[in-house]
Amino acid sequence: MLLVVIAIAAAALPFVNYAPNRLVSGEGRSLWDIFSFNPVILLVAPIVFLLLTLSAERWATGLTLLLAELLFIALFWGAGQAAEVLAESGTPLARTSAGSGLWLWLALLLLLGNEAIRRLTDNTLWRWLLNAQVWIVPCLLLWSGKLNALSLLKEYANRQEIFDNALAQHLTLLFGTLLPGLIIGIPLGLWCYRRTARQTPVFTVLNIIQTIPSVALFGLLIAPLAGLVQHFPVLAKFGIAGTGLTPALIALVLYALLPLVRGVVAGMQQVPGDILESAVAMGMSPRQRFWQVQLPLALPVLLRSLRVVAVQTVGMAVIAALIGAGGFGALVFQGLLSSALDLVLLGVIPVIALAVVTDAIFSLWIALLKGERRD
Repeated sequence: MLLVVIAIAAAALPFVNYAPNRLVSGEGRSLWDIFSFNPVILLVAPIVFLLLTLSAERWATGLTLLLAELLFIALFWGAGQAAEVLAESGTPLARTSAGSGLWLWLALLLLLGNEAIRRLTDNTLWRWLLNAQVWIVPCLLLWSGKLNALSLLKEYANRQEIFDNALAQHLTLLFGTLLPGLIIGIPLGLWCYRRTARQTPVFTVLNIIQTIPSVALFGLLIAPLAGLVQHFPVLAKFGIAGTGLTPALIALVLYALLPLVRGVVAGMQQVPGDILESAVAMGMSPRQRFWQVQLPLALPVLLRSLRVVAVQTVGMAVIAALIGAGGFGALVFQGLLSSALDLVLLGVIPVIALAVVTDAIFSLWIALLKGERRD
């Protein structure tokens, strides 16, 4: 019943928004207003999905996934076609953007598809592949130019160089956080693991850092770094400054330490004691036991922690734009200041996509690692 209610709400909301220029919110246009058909037809899809979800048969689950994917693709194509139709009757400055009804439909179909995949298989690798293939045709539509009439793509075309620079800066923040985080976090975690008494003071400090709001921590680092550069001007030659990339990376690395250190400690602690005793009985040295026994067994737990850090960093890097670190956050805040929703979305959507892709890559890595261990 909830499915039908959401579908009706999605059908009642505007499919696209049409505005005379990029700074005006515009007016909503329904799907049947653009393509001239009976809106009652839209009720067929939720009823069919409702009947299929009530069935426990495997074929019904597979058909649910197929229909959700086909309708998902159709909505993508329909949005592009609607923008082209409206562009023919408007001025070159007119903009057509996705409406709330379209966003709701797309979210609903993704949830239906994900639930169908979950019911179809328990294998993580197959789930990953099935979820990934859903995006093949939409990406092809995007690259083929079928969606270029949408305002978001027009905004991208106007700011392609800025967008590419923002992507490079965001990836710099991501990898510039992960690498130092691992270099500091893994030895610190091993140091805490070897003596339990060290864990309480270390985790207390890291917990305090984690509770500091990101904007506040960025701000706290500006004055010390500016003073440091003032007393040692040579640091400026290495790109160190009170604002920009340096305080952003320091803050992001500090936020990354708690999950990484906890992951190392938890991973090492879950290694069974009898396996370590067997390794000792085989004559393995401490170094051999670490590299050949403990590390491989603790790696899945460490990867889960690294997965959390990576996704967290992708999101928090947006806030780093407030201190001049760049990235997609610069587009988001520029769009907010100019009340340009498309510019905000041009920064937000890539961040969401980057976080989802990062999470999916780590999920696949962990699944493959577990598969190798079973083999």
